[in-house]
Amino acid sequence: MKSSKKTLEQDLVLMQNNMLSYALKLTLNRDAAEDLTQETTLKALSCIDKYYDNVNFKGWVFTIMHNLFVNDYRRMMRMQTILDKSDNMYQLNLPQNSGFDSPEGAYTYSEMMTMLNSFSDEYKIPFSMHFSGYKYDEIAKELHLPLGTVKSRIFFARKRLQELLKDYR
Repeated sequence: MKSSKKTLEQDLVLMQNNMLSYALKLTLNRDAAEDLTQETTLKALSCIDKYYDNVNFKGWVFTIMHNLFVNDYRRMMRMQTILDKSDNMYQLNLPQNSGFDSPEGAYTYSEMMTMLNSFSDEYKIPFSMHFSGYKYDEIAKELHLPLGTVKSRIFFARKRLQELLKDYR
């Protein structure tokens, strides 16, 4: 048995202060908390038809908020991650001193992008999206491809870049 959509929307409006308090605990920033609350409200409204009465509504909404926060955090961390130029291609978290500010770092990045642009679109597009911070499932959904295909194309693009850049130091 599903609750009426209007009742759930009213409950969601009444929960805004609680949601903002929880968002403040997650983000530690008033503006970010307000953005997260708004994003959660929109997500809950768009998924309200998936809610069932036997589930705690407040818990359901807070789970949505928590998942949005975690996904945004992961996306932000990926955007600050660059590729190491060593043979093993480990990913390093270098938000400030990434080397891209120096002429040598910009040249290296430019070389990598030139090599990446020589790839066919089936490898270049998923790799570029992943490098930009998209998750595998987001890429799969956007490109209308199976998740395994996206993962393998990104893997092969990374391996090919690694091979092309192995002598580049």
